[in-house]
Amino acid sequence: MTVVKGEPAPEGADDTGDMPRGDDAYVPSERRLARERHRRGRARRATAIAALSTLVTAALLYLVVVNAPGWPRTKETFFSAHYAREAFPKVLEGLWLNLRLLLVCGAAVLVLGMLIAIARTLRGPVFFPLRVLAAAYTDFFRGLPLIINLMIVVLGVPALRLQGVTVDPVLLGGTALTLTYSAYVAEVFRAGIESVHPSQRAAARSLGLTSRQTLRHVVLPQAVRRQVPPLLNDLVSLQKDTGLVSIGGAVDAVRAADIIVGRSLNYTPYIVAGLVFVALTIPMTRFTDWVTARMDRQRAQGGSL
Repeated sequence: MTVVKGEPAPEGADDTGDMPRGDDAYVPSERRLARERHRRGRARRATAIAALSTLVTAALLYLVVVNAPGWPRTKETFFSAHYAREAFPKVLEGLWLNLRLLLVCGAAVLVLGMLIAIARTLRGPVFFPLRVLAAAYTDFFRGLPLIINLMIVVLGVPALRLQGVTVDPVLLGGTALTLTYSAYVAEVFRAGIESVHPSQRAAARSLGLTSRQTLRHVVLPQAVRRQVPPLLNDLVSLQKDTGLVSIGGAVDAVRAADIIVGRSLNYTPYIVAGLVFVALTIPMTRFTDWVTARMDRQRAQGGSL
């Protein structure tokens, strides 16, 4: 129903001139339907243009690569179907070690990182030595390259011949990963703790909560929620770096590929191992993007973080 200009809208009509029908059923106006059709058409055009652009770019890259002078030799060395079939089951078998390292080291990193972050944010002069030690830890292991840390722990600790100390390269490699990544995660947690406004602590203390209860029930829940995206990014990086434990001889996915390469002098197993890690990383990366976008929407709408 159309409202004549200058006349009041009939009772029950909305601002667009739509009259409810039946049980107050909403009927969109022609103008709104036209806008929605235009929006859908524009989205379809954008999708078609993006798909065409992607296909053209992929075709150009393919032509450049396959027409390169050294492509036949490169294809045989890096993309051999025979060696890919041989390497795939062995790489998957070694990947189980990487997944176990990710689970164990990831849990240890979160716990140790949280403890270091709490130590760095403790207040009062009595905690000064603890704050200095925590700061020195994070500065040292964030500055020390991971590969050097792994060499020191995996190769150096067994050389000491200490009684009761393991020489298992898997355990030593996992320890080195935990030491390095806990320093990064500690700074992520510390940033989250310090982002909580002091008024939150003051309000909790005014309600009778102790400092420990305030930290546990007020500060840490907010800090952890705010830092979920960077924490997930660190776990993605940890997932990839578990392949570095192979420098100590642990047979993970990378080492399994390296064994076949050393025997065949064909580098296809490295490509297989790399693609397996990529396939493992993509779901976690997309999940991180989804969590980040969800939190951004909540922040834009004024929701709780």
